[in-house]
Amino acid sequence: MMLNEAARCLDEGVVKSARDGDVGAVFGIGFPPFLGGPFRYMVHIGIRRLVVLFEQHEAKFGARFVPCELLQAMASKDKNFFN
Repeated sequence: MMLNEAARCLDEGVVKSARDGDVGAVFGIGFPPFLGGPFRYMVHIGIRRLVVLFEQHEAKFGARFVPCELLQAMASKDKNFFN
């Protein structure tokens, strides 16, 4: 859920860039630095794969796992936060 919320924060302008979100999460909330931050970690997992995982969790655990619009759009266009 943290990854979905991070993407939503970028989409809504709460954070200015994926890089800022990564730095803020590592230094601000203790996101594991070896993963590079939530945005870098999502790129590592793969946006399409992440959306599929969220959809599987949604089917099993409910609406709180619906992938945000930004992730869905990125998955359909094969984009990530750094290209």
